[in-house]
Amino acid sequence: MAKSNASLRVVPLGGVGEIGKNMLAIEVGDDIVVIDAGLMFPDEGMLGIDLVIPDMTYLRQRKNKIRGFLITHAHEDHIGALPYALRDLLEVPIYGTKLTLGLIRTKLKEHKLSERATFREIEPGRPFTIGGLRCDSYYVCHSIPDAVGVTIETPYGTVVHSGDWKFDHTPVDGRQTDFARLAAIAAKGVLLLMSDSTRSEQPGYTQSERHVAEMFDAIMSRAPGRVITTTFASNISRIRQIVEIAHAWGRKTAIVGRSMENYTKTARELGYLEYPEGSIVSPHEIGKLADHELCIITTGSQGEPTSALSRMALGDHRHVAVKEGDTVVMSATPIPGNEELVSRTVDNLFKLGAEVIYDPQSRPHVSGHASQEELKLLLNILRPKYFLPIHGEYRMLVRHARLAMDLGVEPKNAFVLTNGDVLQIDEHGAHVGEKVQSGVVYVDGLGVGDVSQSVMRDRWSIGSDGIFLVVVTIEQRTGAVVAGPDIVTKGFVPEHDAAELVETARQRILDGLAEAQTGEHLAEPSALKDAIHNSVVNFLYERTKRRPMVLPVIMQV
Repeated sequence: MAKSNASLRVVPLGGVGEIGKNMLAIEVGDDIVVIDAGLMFPDEGMLGIDLVIPDMTYLRQRKNKIRGFLITHAHEDHIGALPYALRDLLEVPIYGTKLTLGLIRTKLKEHKLSERATFREIEPGRPFTIGGLRCDSYYVCHSIPDAVGVTIETPYGTVVHSGDWKFDHTPVDGRQTDFARLAAIAAKGVLLLMSDSTRSEQPGYTQSERHVAEMFDAIMSRAPGRVITTTFASNISRIRQIVEIAHAWGRKTAIVGRSMENYTKTARELGYLEYPEGSIVSPHEIGKLADHELCIITTGSQGEPTSALSRMALGDHRHVAVKEGDTVVMSATPIPGNEELVSRTVDNLFKLGAEVIYDPQSRPHVSGHASQEELKLLLNILRPKYFLPIHGEYRMLVRHARLAMDLGVEPKNAFVLTNGDVLQIDEHGAHVGEKVQSGVVYVDGLGVGDVSQSVMRDRWSIGSDGIFLVVVTIEQRTGAVVAGPDIVTKGFVPEHDAAELVETARQRILDGLAEAQTGEHLAEPSALKDAIHNSVVNFLYERTKRRPMVLPVIMQV
């Protein structure tokens, strides 16, 4: 591709300096390709929030330039924001491999968008164009089939986005990360490599998925009753292995949980998941089988309160009641921030008499991400001029950048960015330019983006200090208090301590109103609210050293 006056701009809108909500824009002239559109699950401080997605203001302002969403694989942290992005960008086509598009369709059906969205299937090794940009993809090993890394030809050279990957020489589906394609890409020269940093702190190599099979085989051999396993719904290879091993030990498998049922159904329809004949039973048939003949695969590996495993742990699942003799296997690593939820679920399962296999040494789980030696190998194969670590918390990005420097990338050519930073490459080289609007958008029920930081601060304030509601009724013409102040307090002081405090606060409010109404001029209701607010806040802090949310309400009659 001939060089033009347009520079290459790389704009991460999510996924750098954090795990989750991966989204990155590649911009050349009038063409923008958006790689991935993921979500992040809320931490416990995000009160009432269901999901967190990237701030897409930058994309909406340039919607006429966006030529496509290029999706590397179908994990939630890479596709979960698509339903919300498509509300404003429905005409933008979605590019992905067969399984990735199948699972995206399943997700978009829930949002009633699947019939209106445009899908373009890609095949690794077969080039395609998005707008004026020539692109290609190559297979990578990850914890979901049909995952790819992508390449984009720009006027200044080839850009490689690794997707999520590892080098697994014995993958369950037989598809290794494509070394031959990587060598071919390297032979043409790589301008910029953007690579997954999730395990950049871990020395050595990530174990093969086959290792999980050996651990499950040992668990099935000694489990006296039912084996209940939880893993990510999208981990198709793991689900296949569990079903096959259970079948070998004479167990039938029931798949429980809406997202897992949807994912496995789609994977089977598209030919990515095959079961031994007669190995699967419906959740309705669980009670008809002897315990030692049954394996259950379910959702809830992250302790999500509404997941099937969490409901089982609380004893209110309609198909499964956990009991003594059950073996529950946590076949996943808790996402940072979810440890407490997982611990609570494990505690509840133990209380019901189950044996729970959950600690890192004994649980059958391996990561789908590359460790340090694999990261070094990819860098050595591709030998990029510029390097941008992605998909990781800030310390992980720094460690990955240092690995690249150790392998010959010049320190000035390794860039550690945060969301919104713009990496600009032109004939003069590469530099970090302007910073664009980025951040988080909260999804709360049906509301997207209507929960602002100020709303979150209010929720934190109410949650930590409680609320103090003051209702005063005044005569509109004279301003005289005709009723109240009535005071309602929640989450602030115990009822037995409230009477004296509330009575004193009521007198303070009346004194404050009297001062505000001095003279012949009546105070405006807004001024009266301020007077009430200030007098109550100061009084409560004097007495309790706490600052509840004070809400004055003025009613006029």
